[in-house]
Amino acid sequence: MACPTHAFLYNTTQCACNPGYLFNSTANSCALFSEHGPPLVLSTGIDYGSALTFPGTIFSFDSIKKFTQSQAVFLEATLVMLLCWLSFCLLLRLFPLGSDGRSLWFKIRWWISRLDISFATRHWLHDQSPVVKRKTELGGTFSIASWILFIGLFAALLYQTISKRSVEVHNVRATNGPDLVSFLNDLEFNITTISSMSCAQLRGLGTIVTGNPLFIDRRDIPLSTFANYSCLNTTTGPTITIHCKNCRLFRDFAYVSWQFIDLPNNPATAVGFQFNLTAKKNDRKKHMSFVSGTLKNVSDFDDKPITYRGAVPNILKFNLFPRIYHNLHDLKLIQPLFHDFLPGSYFGDASQLQESLQSSRDGLVNTTLCISFLSSYILEIDNQNILGPVSFLADLGGLYCISIGIFFCFLVQCEYRITRLRNEDRIMKNIRNRRKAQERWEKLRKYVTYTWGSCSLDDTMSEPNKASCTGAMTKSFRQSGSKHRRKRQDISNAVSFCQKVTLPNEKKVEEEHVHMQELRSTEAPLNLERQSSFSIELIGVAMDD
Repeated sequence: MACPTHAFLYNTTQCACNPGYLFNSTANSCALFSEHGPPLVLSTGIDYGSALTFPGTIFSFDSIKKFTQSQAVFLEATLVMLLCWLSFCLLLRLFPLGSDGRSLWFKIRWWISRLDISFATRHWLHDQSPVVKRKTELGGTFSIASWILFIGLFAALLYQTISKRSVEVHNVRATNGPDLVSFLNDLEFNITTISSMSCAQLRGLGTIVTGNPLFIDRRDIPLSTFANYSCLNTTTGPTITIHCKNCRLFRDFAYVSWQFIDLPNNPATAVGFQFNLTAKKNDRKKHMSFVSGTLKNVSDFDDKPITYRGAVPNILKFNLFPRIYHNLHDLKLIQPLFHDFLPGSYFGDASQLQESLQSSRDGLVNTTLCISFLSSYILEIDNQNILGPVSFLADLGGLYCISIGIFFCFLVQCEYRITRLRNEDRIMKNIRNRRKAQERWEKLRKYVTYTWGSCSLDDTMSEPNKASCTGAMTKSFRQSGSKHRRKRQDISNAVSFCQKVTLPNEKKVEEEHVHMQELRSTEAPLNLERQSSFSIELIGVAMDD
């Protein structure tokens, strides 16, 4: 007879898996059970999912925590943004400003200087100089950098306030007898023997032993008087379930034992154990305390896989600890805790396991559940807020001062050590003012050219007999309006760019007229007559428009 891989033959006709291997009837193969995970997997605690908390009921902070597991995420993002901003501003300084103020680099650096909102009145001053508001490119760079740092630190502080706004405080006090009577919980014990056995091989379940087995306080009580018990066949092996409703807890220790024996063509072997212990209040089933885990098949001396079989019992020890949750309306729950596992008889060598399977002396798997009720003390649990509105505002103010102070020190040192940084706002203003003056002069020149022709006023005063656009200006105001409009139209058509220029409004013409009058009033009396004729002509033009 051929056996599958990682199996051996015993009793001439039967196959069994090597120590630590579990038989899979579907695939007809043996798989190493220890490959499924670490030797011990535990999870314990109380479910707070149904508790009403603010602001967690309004904002989904759990989804936020999936992406932000700690404050380091906010701090790293802040550092990256800060370095990018400072690098960008440093790179801009490598490009020249230019003298016309029309380049893209000048415009960007000018708008950066306009962002100097934090250090506008804190720049370098000479002795006894008045404090004025100055906006420099360096001040704009450090102002935005300080705000980036402040916003990043504020986000980290807000995350800390949300995730750790309160701490769970545990207080231990001695137990009185009446305190234990009020602990009435629904307890459920699920112990699975990981193997290819079935519930048909179960024997000996039905008695619970309380007290110390070696002393006179030992009591043997039928298990049915304490709880309901059953056995269920699962894909991983038989599961023993002990369910106690509204349990009045016993004192000190309790033991429950059972065995799985050999049956024809189905030997009693196991490769591990799984457990799941839960406790919940009967009238408040929303909350539950639990402990669950898996005991893998490794020996006490090395990581060699083993198979449990023999008369020495495998002991699973659990502790039951009374707890009062004051933060959940004085909820009284029993917290099950996994304490220890003492392995019984096992085999790590295939030849030894083969010899045991061929003998009926070791034909059982003995398991004992040991429950210890720690009734001397009660653990009281409550929430205590560690962050209030005053402390939050104090932390926020401190972060703002730190953010501004760091870059203010950088600003002072840069302007103290690099002299040209002290007056860079004047350089940029001079370039921009020069460009603005040139643009305004171009507008004025186009206006005069459009209105009176392409030749200048100085040419008219120096050569009055030459035919030009100033001929229209020396005409009498008493000439007919139609002739004057016709002459203006002929002159304006001679200008190449006048077709796309719109006429200025009346207010601008009058302002220009008043301004020119003031300028001409300071000239010599020799030009007084010409100035009067020119002013009269301007008034006529304004009235015609």
